Amino acid sequence: MPLADIARSGPTLEASALQRTVLGNGLVFHHAEAGAGVPLVFLHGVLGDWRTWAPQWAAFVPHFRCISYSRRYSVPNGNRQASPDHSALAEADDLEALLARWQAAPAVLVGASYGAYTALALAARRPDQVRALVLVEPPLMRLADGTAEGRATREDFDRRIRLPARQAFEAGDDARAVWLLTEGILGGTDLGQQSAAAMGRRLENAESLRRVTLSTDEFPVLDMKRLANLDVPTLLLSGERTPPIHDVVFQALVQALPRADSRKVPGAGHGVARDQPALFNALVRDFLARHGLPP
Repeated sequence: MPLADIARSGPTLEASALQRTVLGNGLVFHHAEAGAGVPLVFLHGVLGDWRTWAPQWAAFVPHFRCISYSRRYSVPNGNRQASPDHSALAEADDLEALLARWQAAPAVLVGASYGAYTALALAARRPDQVRALVLVEPPLMRLADGTAEGRATREDFDRRIRLPARQAFEAGDDARAVWLLTEGILGGTDLGQQSAAAMGRRLENAESLRRVTLSTDEFPVLDMKRLANLDVPTLLLSGERTPPIHDVVFQALVQALPRADSRKVPGAGHGVARDQPALFNALVRDFLARHGLPP
């Protein structure tokens, strides 16, 4: 990135002051904001929070009005409201309300994992709120069942990861549940490279993991016919060494969204933006520029 971009971007993401938004239903959200122009909202996955996008902040702030927020149950929000069927649909409701409060619609939505699921859920219902989509491996698990291989992969993931993690949360063993989900989401190879600080941050966000894992509908069906005809620039990204469950879902999603651009990112697992930040930033900046963003 040019030095001028770094100079104009101001504080790093983690050094940014947080702003607090309280919605009418009492839910509290915190976000960092910097830059000007077209709004670009970052959406983290269930293992992260507003700090997830630190490697992207300086690359995008000089060109967009950037917002990185913590989704409903991630730190430091502190929300504990009941949501037994919590899912990306509820998170999309939150996002729609937040965009209105921030006067940030339509926005470019850059989402990873469950954050990408949330962005896609909003686009399916309110495409007028979305200017462009960048989606890193949204876990639309039910898409895997379209093939025998995909169904077998999804059932294996349920058996080894999802159901044992659910049982651990039900037993109050948050540490085991977080470890299991980290292993399942990132894969065994990446798990061995995780620092103590990274695992500590995931434990801080155990509430976010718990709410999704214990939900009665953690992977809701989206209107794929409507999404297939979505007139919004869309970029789908996946890591070349991502775990099999994400790979089969990604392949199905590429087939379901024929109008989207798609790319496998070398040297990356499920956490594409973290594993290959410079390449991720360049791919996203190039994609947005090809669609006139920023203008």
